[in-house]
Amino acid sequence: QVQLVESGGGLVQAGGSLRLSCAISGRTSSTLIMSWFRQAPGKEREFVAVISRGGINPAYANSVKGRFTISRDNVKNMVYLQMNSLKFEDTAVYYCAATGQAWKAYYTENEINYWGQGTQVTVSS
Repeated sequence: QVQLVESGGGLVQAGGSLRLSCAISGRTSSTLIMSWFRQAPGKEREFVAVISRGGINPAYANSVKGRFTISRDNVKNMVYLQMNSLKFEDTAVYYCAATGQAWKAYYTENEINYWGQGTQVTVSS
């Protein structure tokens, strides 16, 4: 059974940066396509970013493109989300997610096989 554990959330001022981490266990991480989703208060969970098994071809939601960077280290079984130039509207619970499906640049919630417990990111304006 795959387990995903996020860390790195917190409170930051608008314009600041945070780096989220996700530790992967229970399966060789290189077999999984890894992504990040987020859920803001009162809103549905939404796709943020995805990275392929080999760590290339990252893809992003338009709302974070140019500000967020997803990366992975398959030796350490870790995935990261570097978030720069944070905005108030980035406030949400961020979830690490994994799927064994074929690669594509966007996934819906239904296509995700494993979820982390989430980490809160709060951006003050």
